[in-house]
Amino acid sequence: MISIENEKLRNAVKIVVPFLAVPMLVVLGATLFDERRHIIISIGVALLALVLFAAGYEKKPIGSRRMIIAAVIIAFCVAGRFIPFFKPITALTVISAVYLGGETGFLIGAMSAFLSNFYFGQGPWTPFQMLAWGMIGLIAGILAKPLKSHRAVLLVYGVLAGIFYSLIMDVWTVVWYDGSFRAELYLTAIITALPHTIMYSVSNCIFMWFMAKPLGEKLERVKIKYRI
Repeated sequence: MISIENEKLRNAVKIVVPFLAVPMLVVLGATLFDERRHIIISIGVALLALVLFAAGYEKKPIGSRRMIIAAVIIAFCVAGRFIPFFKPITALTVISAVYLGGETGFLIGAMSAFLSNFYFGQGPWTPFQMLAWGMIGLIAGILAKPLKSHRAVLLVYGVLAGIFYSLIMDVWTVVWYDGSFRAELYLTAIITALPHTIMYSVSNCIFMWFMAKPLGEKLERVKIKYRI
């Protein structure tokens, strides 16, 4: 009975945290908090990402091993943001999620944004980046089977991930500029950001094309070796 209740609780967390709690926290932070308190929202999103990750694994040793692997990939993501123009963070997040699960993907995406912005600059935009990259990782984990099996599907997902990231960040752009959300300003922001969106989507495809097989094979070996 206890095991069944724990399973129900974990399943509830897997839905509530990424699809309700994190988006609501990000939106409330952008509308109710001033810019000096943005770090509170970022820390809140980071804690929720850890809760989601913990809910994904019943056995503590497996979760601990995945946490170590996730930490290493997060370090690569942070380093990758120093590459001019083309950023591998989305590709690393997606590929990791495909092999390690959506909860791990959400953690990698969210924490990569949070930690790297200690260098690139923390601000009210950070929670939006955490949400965008986290959801990209989570959805990649849900679609793991087709993404792993078909290179073309993976590349299409890379394009869609670039568009999704831009759409989320354009919400922040409108809220920052106007203090509220207006559809006409949002459409203007989307059009203005189109060149960046295209470049970001193309870079996702390039990194996924070259990284999917070698990184995927290494993650598979690690999973077998450490019984993850």
